[in-house]
Amino acid sequence: MKRQLPTDLAQAIFRFFQDYLPAQRGMSLHTIHSYRDSVILFLRYLTEHTDRTTDKLQLLDFTADHVIRFLAHLEAERKNTIATRNVRLAALHTFARFLCGHDPEHMLIFQGVLNIPFKRGAPRVPIDYLDANEVEALLAAIDRGTATGRRDYALFATMLNTGARVQEVLNLKARDIRFDPPHQVRLTGKGNKVRLCPIWESTAQLLHQLVRDADDFTQSDEFLFRSRRGEQLTRFGVRYLLHKYLPVSSGQGSREGARRPHPHCLRHTTAVFLLKAGVDFATISQWLGHAQLNTTMRYAKADMDLKRQALSQVFPEVLGAPAISAVPLDGSRLTSWLRRL
Repeated sequence: MKRQLPTDLAQAIFRFFQDYLPAQRGMSLHTIHSYRDSVILFLRYLTEHTDRTTDKLQLLDFTADHVIRFLAHLEAERKNTIATRNVRLAALHTFARFLCGHDPEHMLIFQGVLNIPFKRGAPRVPIDYLDANEVEALLAAIDRGTATGRRDYALFATMLNTGARVQEVLNLKARDIRFDPPHQVRLTGKGNKVRLCPIWESTAQLLHQLVRDADDFTQSDEFLFRSRRGEQLTRFGVRYLLHKYLPVSSGQGSREGARRPHPHCLRHTTAVFLLKAGVDFATISQWLGHAQLNTTMRYAKADMDLKRQALSQVFPEVLGAPAISAVPLDGSRLTSWLRRL
């Protein structure tokens, strides 16, 4: 049986993920995984709407028309938000830009993809954070009498202390922690930017205990937060643990009604608490690793207590007014390879 050679699309995708993103662009593994998921979704859409398997798809299938229909499919069928739709488009834009430099013969086709605009008008979702009672309930629900419980407690304490992104905390290794005073952690954020963040002595002790609990923790380049199988804990694992210890938030702060908390809300929680403590925006921006101060400024709109406090300074009588009652593709070696990234 004659062996089938990979298509030009398969070869391009391989070079894109194997060399261009990690070596030439220096993108983080987290970003590469996000791009991988976008490409897999696009390939799945093409196979469903062209009646061809993945190993039959060609570069000429990567057209603006197909991408536009794919984006519409994300919103209509998969119920993706405009923000998620734009994330998928950003990945396909990067792939199209890569193809322009590696296959100039079909540059006109790929430029058509690059000309697809990001969709505007996505409603800004109110910042979601936990109040003090919810933070206390979260930590109190963890059984620190077990090694797993101590890991979970250290995980959430570190996230609340640093306000770091979930992946930044999960990427922490023993060598990134300074256990003696002044206690601090070294975080690697977006664009591989490194920042130092101070931590409480209690947080340092929790992390030190985490190292002592792991009998096989002999190397400083091993991840601190690992599963029972010794593998690095994932973002999905953190979300599972958060829902386990705090199934439903009470709807305080900027939220309207009870809802399931998301791990990223712990980052927002730290920012709002720092703001309430009177920390200036520049310090909070550096603390969180924001590239622009404008990103930090939105936390000024997050806390309803701060809004009412500001309003009372102008119209004190307002506060005294009476309250008013009120799947993967079968047989696809290309997709399988992508999933192994």
